[in-house]
Amino acid sequence: MKSLLKICGVNDIKILHELIMIDEVSFIGFIFHDNSPRNVTDNFLKKISKIDFKNKRPVCVYVNSSKKFIQETSSYFNNPILQFHGDETNEFCNSFNNDFWKVIRVKDLLSIEKISEYHNASAILFENYEENMYGGTGKSFNWNLLKNIKSLDMKIIISGGINIKNVHNAINIKPWCIDINSGVESSTGVKDLNLISKIIEVYKHEA
Repeated sequence: MKSLLKICGVNDIKILHELIMIDEVSFIGFIFHDNSPRNVTDNFLKKISKIDFKNKRPVCVYVNSSKKFIQETSSYFNNPILQFHGDETNEFCNSFNNDFWKVIRVKDLLSIEKISEYHNASAILFENYEENMYGGTGKSFNWNLLKNIKSLDMKIIISGGINIKNVHNAINIKPWCIDINSGVESSTGVKDLNLISKIIEVYKHEA
């Protein structure tokens, strides 16, 4: 089955409207983390409720946030997926009436075994481990560690430094979904429609 595609770290309304029109994009991610250059502003959030996402599913990204903050910010979206990047437990992630994705920061094979702690997750997202750093590092991890993911009874998403040069390698792993963020930016936190178009073309050809 063809891998799905997520573009994450969107905080520009114009870019959002363009992504909604791209058939190949299934998920659009929004980051709620003050330390991220892609953090969603209150002004951006106020415009969200007026936007028709059509067949795209919004994904709200959090790092060790309070339950109140998660409930308030995700309420602007219709049926969002919640994506947890921090030290949240399965019970906490599952305490909202939403599908959730749990992020596993991959350092070695033992990291992948943490999947078993999140049996209620609708998908597991693997990203690169970097000490004391949550959220995207912009770097790839050793994707060979995922060689046996086909045997896992779980939807797998891969992320971390995926760009025009290596997206075909990500596709070849055949994950359920590929998460692209900094690889389609002209500068940190600034999405580039030209780079998005180029990576979509590779995706269409390879997937």
